[in-house]
Amino acid sequence: MANTPQAKKRIRRNERRAEINGARVSRIRTFVKKVELALATGDKDAAATALLAAQPEMMRGVSKGVLHKNTVSRKISRLTKRVAALA
Repeated sequence: MANTPQAKKRIRRNERRAEINGARVSRIRTFVKKVELALATGDKDAAATALLAAQPEMMRGVSKGVLHKNTVSRKISRLTKRVAALA
């Protein structure tokens, strides 16, 4: 258990940040699922629109530090490839 005031504050701060970061990752997953749903239905226009909405959200996750840059780049690349293959 934390004994110093600084350690107690870090615990409080970490709990708040974990809640915010969890919400942020959940939001990103929702955007990605919209793209995958549009891909599953074969709707190219909806998939392209959903991908355009998902990309900035994913990059925001990188800038906020909740996802790794290469992970997001890989996911965007794969989704883009799948959307382009619908043509």
